[in-house]
Amino acid sequence: MNRLAAATSPYLQQHADNPVDWWEWSPEAFAEAERRGVPVLLSVGYAACHWCHVMAHESFEDVEIAEYLNEHFVAVKVDREERPDVDAVYMEAVQAATGQGGWPMTVFLTPEKDPFYFGTYFPPRPRHGMPGFRQVLEGVEAAWRERRGEVGEVAGRIREELAERAGLYGAGAGVPAPGERELHQALVGLSRSFDATRGGFGGAPKFPPSMVLEFLLRHHARTGSEVALEQAGQTAEAMARGGIYDQLAGGFARYSVDAEWVVPHFEKMLYDNALLARVYLHLWRATGDSLARRVALETADFLVRELGTAEGGFASALDADSLDEASGKSMEGAYYVWTPEELRAALGEQDGDEAAELFSVTESGTFEESRSVLQLLRDPADPEVYQRLRAGLLAARAERPAPARDDKVVAAWNGLAIAALAECGALLDRPDLVAAAERAADLLLSVHLTPQGRLLRTSRDGRAGQNAGVLEDYADTAEGFLALYAVTGESSWLDLAGGLLDTVLLRFTDEASGSLYDTADDAEDLIRRPQDPTDNATPSGWTAAAQALLSYAAYTGSERHRTAAERALGVVTALAGQAPRFIGWGLATAEALLDGPYEVAVVGPAEDPRTVALHRTALLGTAPGAVVARGEAGSTEVPLLADRPLLGGAPAAYVCRHFACEAPTADPAELARKLGAGRQPAGGQAGGQADG
Repeated sequence: MNRLAAATSPYLQQHADNPVDWWEWSPEAFAEAERRGVPVLLSVGYAACHWCHVMAHESFEDVEIAEYLNEHFVAVKVDREERPDVDAVYMEAVQAATGQGGWPMTVFLTPEKDPFYFGTYFPPRPRHGMPGFRQVLEGVEAAWRERRGEVGEVAGRIREELAERAGLYGAGAGVPAPGERELHQALVGLSRSFDATRGGFGGAPKFPPSMVLEFLLRHHARTGSEVALEQAGQTAEAMARGGIYDQLAGGFARYSVDAEWVVPHFEKMLYDNALLARVYLHLWRATGDSLARRVALETADFLVRELGTAEGGFASALDADSLDEASGKSMEGAYYVWTPEELRAALGEQDGDEAAELFSVTESGTFEESRSVLQLLRDPADPEVYQRLRAGLLAARAERPAPARDDKVVAAWNGLAIAALAECGALLDRPDLVAAAERAADLLLSVHLTPQGRLLRTSRDGRAGQNAGVLEDYADTAEGFLALYAVTGESSWLDLAGGLLDTVLLRFTDEASGSLYDTADDAEDLIRRPQDPTDNATPSGWTAAAQALLSYAAYTGSERHRTAAERALGVVTALAGQAPRFIGWGLATAEALLDGPYEVAVVGPAEDPRTVALHRTALLGTAPGAVVARGEAGSTEVPLLADRPLLGGAPAAYVCRHFACEAPTADPAELARKLGAGRQPAGGQAGGQADG
C-alpha cells in the first residue's frame, strides 16, 4: 500500500495498491522533489474515467515502469473532482500547448510547480503513433538531467503565457450585461451548429447541452421564439429516446460517442442528471409534454435510488466499466447492453422478441461484440406491456455485476441535485423528492459548512475532506438553497444562501472588474489563480454565482447583490455571439436579468388550499428565473413578503418586476397569465401553461 491508502477520494484509493510511490498533492510532495532534485509527474483523473483505469492497469500497475518512475520522479496523483483548481490550471496549460486535453491528464512539473511537458493517455508501449509511457519517462528524465536550462526556459514561457491569460476576463470591466441584441445573436449562433436531423449541437461526440437547453427555454418564455423551443424540444426528445438515456432505470450517461445519441460513454455523473432532471421538468412546464415529464421524474428517482448515500447526500458517479461475466473481463457498458438471445433468456421467446423490436436490439448490434444499447425510438403501443418488459429486464440486469460507485459527496453537485429534486418534488406532487433535497441540504450544513461559514468541497461516509470549496461549491449550493426556499417557504434556506453569497462577494470577486475567481483569495497559491466563466460539464462557478446573486437580490431587494450579478454578466456579452454553446448558463441568467426577473410573493395560511394553489401556480410559471416567496400575511422575515396583506381576507399573489408591482390577485388563472404564455409579445407564440 502506498500513501493513497489513507485518502478520502475513491479515485485515489483505486491507486493505493499500485507499485508507484504515489503522493497526494501537498507541499510535502514538492519539497521532496526539491530535496531529491527530480521533476514531478502529475497524474490527474477521476473515478469514473475509463481511460484512467486503462492507463492505471497498463502502466501504473507495471512493476518495471513503477520502479523507473519512483527512481526518477516524485509521482503525484490528483482527483480532479476533489481539486478542480489544480485540474483547471494545468488543463489550461495542456490545452494551450497541445490544442487538446482530457483525462487522464499527464503533466511533468518542476519542483516549483511549473509545467514543462504534457500529455493525456500514454500506452505502455508505442502504438497508433503514440509514444510508450516508459519512453516518455525516459525522455523527460534525460531532458531534465542533460538540458535543465532548456526545461527551465520552457517552464518560464508557459508560466508567462498563463499569467497573460489571467487578466483576459477582467477586460470585461464596465461592459454591460447582455441585452436583446446579444441574446438574439446567441440564438443565431446556436442555430448554425444545431443538428436539425438528430438534435443537439455539432457532431460526434455529443454531450447533453443542459445549460444551453435552459437558455433556449427561457428565451422562448420571454420572446415566444418557436425556433428556441423547437431546438430545445427536439434535442431533449432525441436524448430521451436514444442510448444515452437508460431506458430501464432512468438517468443519462456522460455523452454519446456518435452524433445520433445511440452509443454512450456509459459513466453516469451526478451533475449531468441533476441538470437534466431540471431541464426536462422545465420543458414539461413549458409544453405539457408527457415524455419530458416522465424523463424528469425517472431521472429524479435515479438520483435518489442509485446515487443517494446513507448520510443523505448524493454520490458523484457510476463507473462506465463493470465485469462482463461472459468474458470474465471488465468492460465498458457490460452492465447495460444486450443481444436478442439475452433478451429471450430474460423474458422468454415471445416477450424477448417483442423487447428486441421495441428497444432496437438487433443481431448485428450497435455496440461491441454484436450487443445493442437500448433505445426507445417510439412510444410503446401498449404501456402495460412496456412496463412488464421493462420490469423483467431490470430484474435480469440486477443479476449482473454492477458498475462501481464513486461515493464521494461534492458540495457543488449536491447543490445542483437539491435544486432539481426540490423543483421536481414540488411540481410533480412528490413530497419524497423534496424531503430528499432537504436531507442533502442538511448534510451540506452539518458536514461541509465550517463554523466560520466556509464550505469544504467534499465528504465521504459523513466525514469531511480537507479541500476548500471553490466558487462553484458556493454558487451551486446557494442555488440549491434558494430552490428549497421557493418550494418550502422556510426562510432559513434563504438566509443560508445569503451567507454563502456574501462569501462569494468577499473572497471570490475582483472589486475592480467585477470578475470572479474560481478560488478564494486565501486559497493555496498555484502558478496562477484559476478563473473561467465558460461552462463545461457544469455551469461555471462564475455564471452560477451570477444566477444565484440575481435571485437573492430579487428576494431581498439587495442592490449590492444585483449589481454584482450584472457586472459578472458583462463577460457573457462578449461570448454570446462567439461561443454560445459554452456560456449557456450565463445566457440563461441574462434572460432572467432582462426579464426582471419576476418576483412573486404568495401570502396566506400555509395549509389553506387557496394558498397552495397560488403557490403551485407561481412555481409553474415560465417567466425566466422568476423567484417565488411564500409566507403568512404580515411576515417580515423576507423583504419580498413585507407589506403584503391578504386580499379581502383571502390568500393573494403579488407580482413585481423592474421595481413596479401589479395589482394582487387571488385567482390562480390570472397569476398563470402573468407568469406564462399570457405575457408574450404581440405576434409571439405562447409557451403553453402546464396542467396543474
